[in-house]
Amino acid sequence: MFLVTGATGTVGRAVIDRLLAEGLPVRAVTRRPEAARLPAEVEVVRADLSDTASLPAALAGVDRVFLSTAGPEIASHDANLAAAAAVAGVGRIVKLSSGRAGDAAAADPIPAWHRAGEHAVRASGVAWTMVRPMGFMSNALHWAGSIRESGTVRAPFGQGRIAVVDPRDIAAVAVAALTEPGHAGQVYTVTGPEALSAAEQTAVLAEILGRPLRFEEITPERARADLDRFGVEPELAAAIMALRATALESFTSVVHPTVAAVTGRAPRSFQEWAFEYRAEFTAAQ
Repeated sequence: MFLVTGATGTVGRAVIDRLLAEGLPVRAVTRRPEAARLPAEVEVVRADLSDTASLPAALAGVDRVFLSTAGPEIASHDANLAAAAAVAGVGRIVKLSSGRAGDAAAADPIPAWHRAGEHAVRASGVAWTMVRPMGFMSNALHWAGSIRESGTVRAPFGQGRIAVVDPRDIAAVAVAALTEPGHAGQVYTVTGPEALSAAEQTAVLAEILGRPLRFEEITPERARADLDRFGVEPELAAAIMALRATALESFTSVVHPTVAAVTGRAPRSFQEWAFEYRAEFTAAQ
């Protein structure tokens, strides 16, 4: 049995799809099973990683765990799940971490939260693999509204370049680590095939959509105000802005060969991703 946390998230859902495609049994953990909207083949269970009493039942009979957590509670949620997994006799945990968790200079919140979570997983005694992606290609979907409305992409730190990766390629690495031998104790930094700035991604989207698009660099203050306006909690909003600023560092633009090395297939390019998701940028909402 494969247990997937963060099952309704971008990578978690892709992990579920790949496991099901291989004919493997999947159990998904969510706090709201009624809203999960997962495939019928998935066993959906109610559990909360902050509620340790809910975890033993969720882990009963489970051999492999995909661990995906988010927000300021990453460290405590990872520790709770890892400790319960050890008691339940789980054989392997694959943790979705941060691309910068291994960067000793990364003191901003999100990599720090994940670094603490990684430590808890290692300390549990369960065999582990860490999957550390850089920026997601799917983050470009946040621009869909402004592209539809005004043909404009607005983002801070416009000259920063990130080796963005398709979440499905992250999932492919994670599933290999879950299902194949030889991945225990490995740390996989996962990127796409090239580093792109927001302006360069905008140019790709313009080509795919067949219409002119304009990139407008906005101030960090305006970007933070947008997060506040959308109701993002202050602590998380500050962490997101700190992470966005790291696009200006060289660390985020390094391309790693992990996807090809682990899966035997080259990672998708941003052009390929954008072509597959082009309807998201044009369909009426």
